[in-house]
Amino acid sequence: MTSRFPTDPKLAESEARKLFQPLAFSRGPALRNRFVLAPLTSQQSDPDGKVTDDDCRSLFLRAAGGFALTMTCAAHVQPSGQGFPGQLGIFSDKHIDGLSRLADGIARAGSVASVQLHHAGVRADPAYAVEVVGPSDHVEPRARGLTITEVQQLRDDFVLAALRAERAGFPGVELHGAHGYLLAQFLSPEFNRREDQYGGSPENRARLLLEIIEGVRATCSSHFQVGLRLSPERYGIDVAEMRDLAKVLFHRAEIDFLDLSLWDVLKEAEDPAFAGRPLLGYFTDLQRGPVRLGAAGKILGAESAAHALAAGCDFVMIGRAAVLVPDFPKQVRDDARFVAPPLPTTANDLTLAGWGAAFIDYVSGWPGFLHKP
Repeated sequence: MTSRFPTDPKLAESEARKLFQPLAFSRGPALRNRFVLAPLTSQQSDPDGKVTDDDCRSLFLRAAGGFALTMTCAAHVQPSGQGFPGQLGIFSDKHIDGLSRLADGIARAGSVASVQLHHAGVRADPAYAVEVVGPSDHVEPRARGLTITEVQQLRDDFVLAALRAERAGFPGVELHGAHGYLLAQFLSPEFNRREDQYGGSPENRARLLLEIIEGVRATCSSHFQVGLRLSPERYGIDVAEMRDLAKVLFHRAEIDFLDLSLWDVLKEAEDPAFAGRPLLGYFTDLQRGPVRLGAAGKILGAESAAHALAAGCDFVMIGRAAVLVPDFPKQVRDDARFVAPPLPTTANDLTLAGWGAAFIDYVSGWPGFLHKP
């Protein structure tokens, strides 16, 4: 089979070795290798957002499997931000004990722990969210636009959630600004039609995100690690605007890493103005100072992981491959040609990979993911 990742053999070998070199950040603990567990939606938490045994089992297994940083699934910072059933919560102090259990177990397994902070916005599930809200009124799905007071409360609730994560023992968090959720909705002129200081120009649409980052920096300890996930396109997001925002983030250096969710690290931009080269390259060629850069998107084996580093990333985010192979980094270390098994998989294989019944039920609705009886 022809490789999707043609590289010079010597370069490929060099980057493969780099996958297992440590990575330091401006703040927070260094990583023992370049493998980061992507935030995997599992729908395994209690209805009130509290941590369950299934949450712990699935994450601890991956932390022990060699991931240098183990990130939780998206945790909603307000009751209105719940995007799906069984979502992890971080909007109340009642969640701290369970979150501490997660942080402690991940650390004991030798991995760095991080919580992803999230609000679904207009993508919230009305069956679970207290009220569906967004940057502006939205007809389909129906959502109410936030008042300016509510926007500022949202900012403060993201900051309070980061503080809860630190109190629970997590050395850092990631802000979820991707996949068309609320922070991405504020960045998008398609969803954000506000006429105040949080809407209009790209600078105004990025204001909420930058204020959250400033708030976390001012509230949490000086060594607290802050990452950000962005999608450079889709959901009304403009590639040029996201590249300009990345320049600002790199220059300000208030985040410690930027995580690009690309769906495929080899894909070109959907915007024809950026055709002719991989979308990832428009970000890896930026001067980023001390801020580290990672990417996610069809990194399914040793070769694709090494390619992402060769393309200019500092680390790789592993999603689907980590669902199927909890010790993915160890497998790559032991076999330079390792590739995660293809889909469909079986419910029994997912059980052996540490997933509970709620997760298996969740993915059963994905076309082609599970063998059908």
